Amino acid sequence: MRVRNWKDVLQDVTEANADSDGWRAVGGRRTNGVGEDLYVGHPAAGLFLVKTYARNPYDVNGVGVRVARKVDDGLKPILPDREEAGRFAVRSPPEDENAAKSMARNVRETVKAHADAPTEPEHLFEDLMEAVESPAFGPMAYDLAGRPEPLDDLADEFEDAEELLSAELDDLVTEDGVDRGFQ
Repeated sequence: MRVRNWKDVLQDVTEANADSDGWRAVGGRRTNGVGEDLYVGHPAAGLFLVKTYARNPYDVNGVGVRVARKVDDGLKPILPDREEAGRFAVRSPPEDENAAKSMARNVRETVKAHADAPTEPEHLFEDLMEAVESPAFGPMAYDLAGRPEPLDDLADEFEDAEELLSAELDDLVTEDGVDRGFQ
């Protein structure tokens, strides 16, 4: 298990070449300490764990690791299904100005098409994710104020990874001075 920067782990997610709408995520507050935990998984690409915290409102730091090479039948029931209310997406910025303009045109046409016809929220979300060429999106169980039950289930399943990443994240928090108040 190789601990890496959280952005590098999410880059692995964007480069996984998996069915983009097959991803699932679970996230919430850390059990102990400052920050959040996020599991992102796909049946063919595996399961990734990212632990982050905000140094300030504009700067996030963290660590991550791939905890499983695939999401098997034992993990699938823990991850949310399409009926879950929350959604997430992972997207790298466009490569250049031309790609950004093309993407903006796609988004404008998608929104226009949905504005002119009856539409379901899920269909709008999926079509917009395709318009921005998101490589990973889907349902997400997330609790802004606490921890959803599936997050604790995954933490129990990957206890060694949780302990290792928590220790690494605590070191980053201490190095950044986020663990102390104003002086």
